[in-house]
Amino acid sequence: MQLEINVIDAFTDTVFKGNSAAVIITDYWLSDELMQSIAMENNLSETAFLVKQDLDGDTYHIRWFSPLTEIDFCGHATLASAFVLFKKNPTLTAIKLFAKAVGMLTVVQTDTGKIQMDFPNKKPEKVDVIPDSLSTGLSISPVEVYRNSQAYFVIYPSEADVLSIVRDNEKLKQLAPFNVVVTCKSENNHYDFISRYFWPANGGDEDPVTGSAHTGLAPLWAARLGKNELIAYQASARGGVLDCVVAGDRVFISGHAVQYLTGFITV
Repeated sequence: MQLEINVIDAFTDTVFKGNSAAVIITDYWLSDELMQSIAMENNLSETAFLVKQDLDGDTYHIRWFSPLTEIDFCGHATLASAFVLFKKNPTLTAIKLFAKAVGMLTVVQTDTGKIQMDFPNKKPEKVDVIPDSLSTGLSISPVEVYRNSQAYFVIYPSEADVLSIVRDNEKLKQLAPFNVVVTCKSENNHYDFISRYFWPANGGDEDPVTGSAHTGLAPLWAARLGKNELIAYQASARGGVLDCVVAGDRVFISGHAVQYLTGFITV
């Protein structure tokens, strides 16, 4: 069986930057075992699989797999999937993606060329007792920590802290199923805050750009900075820019995407 595969760099307009995701669209669901094997073979942070819900409509079911496991929610692979769908259907300006863990997601192609995603607000709550594996798993001891259903959010006072942090992945794995975000107010006038994302518990080391984490980061920084429109930079080696708007129980996240590869796999 041959399947078309697209690899997209998300949250960037430059190839080799942002975060890469593979996108595979099929007429019916492949087995979980096959989807996991494909994701493992791709060895990207996520491979997204989509099946059209309505043959005459614009709604798709979406699932995301890391090389290790299925993921409840992935922002950059959602952006990559929307990029592929808009490219295949140039008359579309909006699509809907349904995922079990987050419900229906509306994705819009804006006049600026960016793709805007409508996600649930996942603002984290402050943690009173910091887990030992988090304290000892980061080279700079956390003082202010928050958590939502996805990750622990560690706030540091300076960019130097965020950029220089060294982690012990074996200790951070003990936080499973939670991952770890380190973040601070940006010292660059172009951005409101920066972050890095570590996810040894669920599939990798450091994620280049993490859309899902910004459903927690954006409302957290919106409250701290007193503004609902923010520009974020994820300070990984590849880097990525995310436009965020916090609107009540929703967070709108926008970004560019660029095609890296299109081809076929044989399974």
